[in-house]
Amino acid sequence: MRLTWVQPEDLLSHQLVQSRSEGVDVADVEARWVEAGGTTQPSASGASDEPASPELRALAQELLAELDSRAGEWHVPTIPDLPVLEQADERRVLNAWLGRAAGNLLGKPVEKIPREGIREILETSGQWPLTQYITAVGVPDDVQRRWTWNRRSKATSLREVINGMPEDDDLNFAILALQLLERHGDALTTEDVAQAWLNDLPAGRVFTAERVAYRNLLDGVEPARAALVANPFREWIGAQIRTDAYGWAHPGDRTAAAKLALVDARLSHTGAGVDGALWVAAMSAAALVLDDPREVALAGLDVVAADGAIARAVRFGLALADRELDDALDALHAEYGDLHWVHAVNNTALAAYALTAPDFTTAIGRAVMGGWDTDSVGATVGAVFGAVRGVPAEWSGPLDNRVATSLPGMNQIAIDELAARTVEVARGGA
Repeated sequence: MRLTWVQPEDLLSHQLVQSRSEGVDVADVEARWVEAGGTTQPSASGASDEPASPELRALAQELLAELDSRAGEWHVPTIPDLPVLEQADERRVLNAWLGRAAGNLLGKPVEKIPREGIREILETSGQWPLTQYITAVGVPDDVQRRWTWNRRSKATSLREVINGMPEDDDLNFAILALQLLERHGDALTTEDVAQAWLNDLPAGRVFTAERVAYRNLLDGVEPARAALVANPFREWIGAQIRTDAYGWAHPGDRTAAAKLALVDARLSHTGAGVDGALWVAAMSAAALVLDDPREVALAGLDVVAADGAIARAVRFGLALADRELDDALDALHAEYGDLHWVHAVNNTALAAYALTAPDFTTAIGRAVMGGWDTDSVGATVGAVFGAVRGVPAEWSGPLDNRVATSLPGMNQIAIDELAARTVEVARGGA
């Protein structure tokens, strides 16, 4: 069995990329690795085809530790005290949950398929541009062989087989965040988050930085350092998919939402990975108050560094508002196409562009047609746009008001129950 996202020989090539992005000189480490027979080409799917020899694996562990020792100190961001935006609409919480599920479900079948593959699948079957859940009907056999559906999602997420909202980490984490708020309220700590992962989340349901942090916790690493040990994915999108509920539980209060997001995100992420989580949390709080998704995206920027990679990505995406679809997607891939498809920065830029759409359908369609992390960007965009403008029945109906999850005692929970519990937390019922 080739376990993804944790094997030293697979982590090292990703860590070389991450260390370089932080300004670390890795030439000598890379030379030692190549001389020993290692590859510097990161695996897009998280695991190389063949296991390394014991000697090569041991060297990878040694070099990962060396790169960790060269990393500069990560400074925990300070969240500004912002005024609370007034006139929160609690009815929007349900549409935020519905929108998150619908956008996620739209992107699930084509997750991991690159933009050109998604385009060919949709064009050859008359589905471009996207206006409905994706179907395999009409997609030529040779196209399906060339661009295989996401293995985990094919049986649950194509239009012809949808039966409620299937399990996905983007929903698992939203539900877990709600439970954390019910248990701890604003007193939530990173240790609480770590304990909840170990108690309630199967290791096979977490990926990239979360899986590394999970492993570190099992190895006895303190939660405050779990993001920092042999973790090349610390600026990827994982924390960004975990923080919507912190905003929904604090309507209009971007500061409170971002502070909770920071508590959660720092367990597995640093840098742009944390900033992406703060942006989403603040946006989620603003989406219950403001009436324009673009203004919501801008409101989220107030909690992150104005000159940081996430802020630049948001501004880049928003600036594409008036471009034709293909021109906008070309610009996004020209600017950020060198990043891994699960990185926080490129996906943030795509989400920001999608939020400039005129309606819910166009917004989540853009999020998925753009490629990269299709289900996660679809979920974020769907949640924000849903909260602000509502979710059309053709998108909410197939969800059947229920979500599958592996979280104990929560499987097939009603979406309207999740919304009601979120509102109760917001009212101080935690």
